[in-house]
Amino acid sequence: MKSVAIIGGGESGVGAALLAKKSGLDVFLSDNGNIDDKSKVELISKTIPFEEGGHDLNRLLVADVVVKSPGVPDHAPALRMLKEKGRKVISEIEFGYLFYSGLTIGITGSNGKTTTSGLLYHVLHHAGLDVELGGNYGKSFARILSERQPKYMVLEVSSFQLDDIETFAPHISMLLNITPDHLDRYNYNMDEYAAAKFNIAAKQTADDYFIYNGDDPEIMSRLSTYKLNVQKIPVTRNQYDSGLRTKDGSGFYDFSLLGRHNLLNGQCVVEACRILGLSENQINDGLSSFVNLPHRLEPVASFEGVSYINDSKATNVDSVFYALEAMNTPTIWIAGGTDKGNDYEVLKPLVREKVKVLICLGIDNDKLKQSFEGIVPVILETRSVTQAVSLAHNEAEKGDVVLLSPACASFDLFKNYMDRGDQFKEAVLSYQKILEI
Repeated sequence: MKSVAIIGGGESGVGAALLAKKSGLDVFLSDNGNIDDKSKVELISKTIPFEEGGHDLNRLLVADVVVKSPGVPDHAPALRMLKEKGRKVISEIEFGYLFYSGLTIGITGSNGKTTTSGLLYHVLHHAGLDVELGGNYGKSFARILSERQPKYMVLEVSSFQLDDIETFAPHISMLLNITPDHLDRYNYNMDEYAAAKFNIAAKQTADDYFIYNGDDPEIMSRLSTYKLNVQKIPVTRNQYDSGLRTKDGSGFYDFSLLGRHNLLNGQCVVEACRILGLSENQINDGLSSFVNLPHRLEPVASFEGVSYINDSKATNVDSVFYALEAMNTPTIWIAGGTDKGNDYEVLKPLVREKVKVLICLGIDNDKLKQSFEGIVPVILETRSVTQAVSLAHNEAEKGDVVLLSPACASFDLFKNYMDRGDQFKEAVLSYQKILEI
């Protein structure tokens, strides 16, 4: 390989360009849209040629290898043409792997992969290992390798990043769950989407480890159809239902994340740490000192006996299911936003059991209201996050929890889920100050 063309000028594409340049390859980056100013400055500073607003197909065709950014779908005209011409197309994760000599841990799943990746990185880093975190989380794999070669690499890997891999074989892989997501990229076919997820273990060998959710029906129904030559480690509910147990089973690790789904994530991390030879004290110290990213069942405040929790990252029904499952007291649930074709049926038993008030926060709340009419005693609606907090406070009694877990995208009223969560936290803390005056 002497020359590389890169399609896509986002984090993955620019990272791949930097790694290619450092590795002495001829590199050219092409983006059909616009490249942001910061990325342009980086490319120019490294004398990496690029184009935006369209593709020069002749320049792409002469490259030995084409690296595809994960945001570029296979049906994009330029990619289709390149593949029809027999050009080699690989993902940025695959490209980075070609230049990495350390030990890789790859983590995928429809839900929970960001938390699990962050948790594993934290435990390993806290134990003093030379480790980096990247992939779908923060820096791209290729960018990290353009800067240095860590001994350990924790990679959050999406299904898009697992498309177009050939040799990528992490020493430890994790598959947390498979639920319908991004099906528009997979011909609305769950088998195709699941196959992309299972790619994480496809090239592993008998010296490698595959940690997977042994209770997930989509995983278990397909596991035998893939000829995986790897040591399989299923993680099942009976291992963690009462907490994360120490290796001898005599006690529990200190672990404060809410929800059974986070116990699954934690158990997967524990299994990986044991494979890597960490001591029980190292594992416990890492688990106990971890603070999750914002907007993921994030405690905000507690006043007048009522707790407020920000779970704005819960933009689909499955995430809300996990959040409601984690609630152990009567719940005032704030939900709503831009509906993504949600089917709320699976939530109804939990909502009936736990939710006393539903506050719909969105421009169009009809579907949400109709879905839970007759199931939730009180349904209110608003377009203001400040009013949502005020309504929640008025309805709450001592011992209740107010949970923002929207089940919907945020774009009707907010910039993104982070903006929604930040506004919720600000409204809660402002209300607390008013009450304390």
